[in-house]
Amino acid sequence: MGTLLWAEHQKIRRLSFVWIAIFATIMVAVIVFLSGFTDHNGIRDIDTAGWYMAVAQPLATFFVLPAVIALLGSYLICREEQERVIDSLRLVPVNEAKLTIAKMMVTLVYSILFYLLLFLITCLTEVALHFSDLSLGMIVNYLKAYFLDGVCIFLAISPIIALVSYMKKGYWIALVITEFYSFIGLFTSTSDTLKALYPITAVFTISGYYDASTTQVILSCFSLLCCVGLAVTILASMNRYR
Repeated sequence: MGTLLWAEHQKIRRLSFVWIAIFATIMVAVIVFLSGFTDHNGIRDIDTAGWYMAVAQPLATFFVLPAVIALLGSYLICREEQERVIDSLRLVPVNEAKLTIAKMMVTLVYSILFYLLLFLITCLTEVALHFSDLSLGMIVNYLKAYFLDGVCIFLAISPIIALVSYMKKGYWIALVITEFYSFIGLFTSTSDTLKALYPITAVFTISGYYDASTTQVILSCFSLLCCVGLAVTILASMNRYR
């Protein structure tokens, strides 16, 4: 497994998708930062300590990061099939189930890294603007939230990665499906029950972005576990089909 993880990491370092994801993350940070200068009766959002870290988190999730992470994961799984490399791998032979697990694990790691990159940008900006108003506890809480976002978003979109890989219709469709899937979260967030059950907004319940009861946290954990179960079922079916 260690060899497979190392091999997938070496492959992904050369992918343009990684740079697209990094660029998208930086652009979200820039857009949110600029929006903070809007004047509301003499008060600007950017002047409030913690505002930048708080707002960048959901906006990146509803509009950008899940889609590029799904694109990356789908490409990793689909590329051998589409480029006919899988035939050569079968001669080695390579355990295809372990190979798929390695690809999903690498996608998880990069999902966390993209969210931590966003946290780093927003945190350093906050330190530069509001050093005296920030506390270590606040920064640690946001770090934990961004880390959990990276983990939970991967879990939430894992069925899409698996489904697109199973359909073999091209990995770019993962970008479109996930973008729509994430956008719906804007509407489910208006209901306490729906935001706990819908996977994208369940992420915020678990990470602590939303004030949630114990029942809501349990519902959110159940929702993400269902996503993982569905993804495992689809990927297992795909490997049996092969």
